[in-house]
Amino acid sequence: MSELNKIALKILSNGKGILAADESNGTMTKRLESVNIQSTPENRLLFRETLFTADSMKDCIGGVILYDETINQKSGNGKTIPAIISETGAVPGIKVDTGAKDLANSLDEKVTEGLDGLRERLKKYYELGARFTKWRGVYNIGEKYPSKLAISSNAHALARYSALVQESGMVPIVEPEVLMDGEHSADDCLIKTSEVIQKCFEELINHKIDLTGIILKPNMILAGNKSKNKISNEEVSSKTLECLKKSVPNEVPGIAFLSGGQSEIEATENLNLINKNNDTNFIMTYSYGRALQQSALKFWSKNIKDIKGTQTIFNHRARMNTLAAQGKWSSELENK
Repeated sequence: MSELNKIALKILSNGKGILAADESNGTMTKRLESVNIQSTPENRLLFRETLFTADSMKDCIGGVILYDETINQKSGNGKTIPAIISETGAVPGIKVDTGAKDLANSLDEKVTEGLDGLRERLKKYYELGARFTKWRGVYNIGEKYPSKLAISSNAHALARYSALVQESGMVPIVEPEVLMDGEHSADDCLIKTSEVIQKCFEELINHKIDLTGIILKPNMILAGNKSKNKISNEEVSSKTLECLKKSVPNEVPGIAFLSGGQSEIEATENLNLINKNNDTNFIMTYSYGRALQQSALKFWSKNIKDIKGTQTIFNHRARMNTLAAQGKWSSELENK
């Protein structure tokens, strides 16, 4: 077992998942302002540190993805944020892409940037305590999209990123997100997501990536958010498994789904059914942002000094998702 494989398994094993707390300052500002909280470095840290010191971090969270601001911050007691996360047994991670920009010659599509200077930034993040990283490619579904240009450009960038990350001794999260924005059917999502993931692995293999030392972070297979033909949770599960079985090489240790606009309960219920029906060797867990944080954020905004109350809400959501990652969740448990 390689060191990278050990890190990946530490993050994903025993129903543990990933807390995606890597919102950029712009995104975090929108979230905080939506609950009437001023977005300052202090408030951003206060909310995140409230989550990072919750009890469920020990039992449910295997890794935390941070943003550049947060990985460089210190707690009021002088400890660094990566140290606080490591003390819970979770692994600190870091988002390293610099965002999705317009793709030349296909301006309705995006390509993710951030390769310039990445090797040097990775050294710094490793020294700060990070042991895994994240890079997100985004694809939209339309009549002509995603184009072959967008699929190959983003796959190539994800592979180059992964090579540099593994060289630096960290595990890359490979996140090709096919967005749920639009009127497309779930079958369209299945076809396009399969094509996107297959191209990513073609490039990862070309770049000699150790597939036992990565984590895949895909979307589930869903109908578009404006589609008139929504599908059942059971169909989400079966189509998602169909996609992954034909697209992901067996060496990959685990898959941590993004929530991608699903409600908290939907994201938990779909993850649970995927695990109940999982007939693969892949660990299938969660890498959720909003679907882990939203209820806690709403509660916290009413009294930012009520740390324990906020943590209780977060603990519940984390525990529900960890049960779902083992196929043991039920709706009755939501009210206990």
